[in-house]
Amino acid sequence: MAYYRTPHDVTTLPAWQALTDHRKAMQNFSMRDAFNEDPKRFDEFTLSSSGLFLDYSKNLITSETRQLLVNLANEVGLKDAIKAQYDGELVNASEGRPALHTALRRPVGDKLQVNGVNVMPEVHKVLNQMTDLVGRIHDGLWRGYTEKPITDIVNIGIGGSFLGPELVSEALLSYAQKGVRCHYLANIDGTELHELTSKLRAETTLFIVSSKTFTTLETLKNATAARAWYLAQGGSEAELHRHFIAVSSNNAAAVAFGIREENIFPMWDWVGGRYSLWSAIGLPIALAIGMSNFKELLSGAYTMDQHFQNASFEQNMPVLLGLLGVWYGNFWGAQSHAILPYDHYLRNITKHLQQLDMESNGKSVRQDGVPVNIDTGPVIWGGVGANGQHAYHQLLHQGTLLIPADFIVPIVSFNPVSDHHQWLYANCLSQSQALMQGKTRAEAEAELRAKGMPEEEVQRVAPHKVIPGNRPSNTIVVERISPRRLGALVAMYEHKVFVQSVVWGTNAFDQWGVELGKELGKGVYSRLVGTEESVAEDASTQGLINYFRGRHRG
Repeated sequence: MAYYRTPHDVTTLPAWQALTDHRKAMQNFSMRDAFNEDPKRFDEFTLSSSGLFLDYSKNLITSETRQLLVNLANEVGLKDAIKAQYDGELVNASEGRPALHTALRRPVGDKLQVNGVNVMPEVHKVLNQMTDLVGRIHDGLWRGYTEKPITDIVNIGIGGSFLGPELVSEALLSYAQKGVRCHYLANIDGTELHELTSKLRAETTLFIVSSKTFTTLETLKNATAARAWYLAQGGSEAELHRHFIAVSSNNAAAVAFGIREENIFPMWDWVGGRYSLWSAIGLPIALAIGMSNFKELLSGAYTMDQHFQNASFEQNMPVLLGLLGVWYGNFWGAQSHAILPYDHYLRNITKHLQQLDMESNGKSVRQDGVPVNIDTGPVIWGGVGANGQHAYHQLLHQGTLLIPADFIVPIVSFNPVSDHHQWLYANCLSQSQALMQGKTRAEAEAELRAKGMPEEEVQRVAPHKVIPGNRPSNTIVVERISPRRLGALVAMYEHKVFVQSVVWGTNAFDQWGVELGKELGKGVYSRLVGTEESVAEDASTQGLINYFRGRHRG
């Protein structure tokens, strides 16, 4: 099945030219003035779907801007691109694959052909396999080598096999099942393994080795170290199958490691790592929160999938967020985007979205191999509120860079303490308000005079208190962080990333830059340990190798 279309230079499209002209006309646009002049601006630029409420009224836009951005989406063929992705066409052109993470959330009765085979029965077969495993562990029927029930799950994986599951299991900690604790081991740094195993007992620990190819260096090194730890603690090779399972497409390698074939959960090449938490890669999620809650997570994502497919672009959350990102990145010069969750349980969403966005849209050529002539993916960064208000928010408010931001906040806390949550919510809203409104020189002077400051001091201090304002942000509100709403939230960002890739004509589903580092790492390692005598390709790398070898005492 052919890729759905050959991308072309988006800057030649009439809508792009219209947006270029519109940007010039918006040079002196003031959000503060826009709110003062239009009492219905909030109503005009808000919408709700799938348990999420989006306020995008604090953006450098008018209704004309929105229409011009929608025109751009139409001219690049976004509707056809969405259909192509959902239908299983080869939207990952460089690898000749579809990208069907959305299939993992579809109901059992749906049909979806990939290479002439309906994949939906297999998807739900794996869900049933997960249900069986989760039930056995939660019911105490899966026993370790001393016949004690499993109390700790360690997921060994990296990248998408780690960030998504960690985000969700931590975000949904309020739904955690009693008796089972989930842990994550990703970094090849031995300190992480040491710190983790010091808290565990081998006899009651189950390791999940998550690697599509079962060749990922960091994952295999950690899995091998975990097996050695298990054996050193009294476990045996004969009982290894009680303590290690795998999520992989390489059954032979997993079996060779010591994992029984019935304990290997399949992966498919049409699901990329950063889009895989909905698959068996999500096993630690299901073990943490229970299978019924995991299915609620899928259901929430499916609801957002339906919204993305069917809502008009003017009322489509992922489409609007994606187009706003294009607006700021390509017409206002923004080079980064801040993700600011006001919920302790969501503290790792920024890390997941960093990989999702930057690995997907960190591309410099189009699907057809032609170099792009515009900026593509932004740097994604941020952190949990209100901590950031006492750190990097200063840059957002008074720095010289334009940095759009997404504020994410629940209305209800699972752990209310006095009036803490009211203050947290107030902080979230006041930060977005301050970014938009700012403080003028006249307001700064009046504030200082009201404190009785001498006029000379007023004039000296006032410039430092001026806050430009007019800084854009979106606010995403949920009633509470539930499995269904979290599923919708993560799926929304997945679709946003895809929208931007379609506009830019890039491939959101490969990651060849990641692969290069892996390849070069093998050569560097060989030279470090002395099994490779040839020098490195550059003097800097060789010099650092020599420095390590000359001083290494381990």
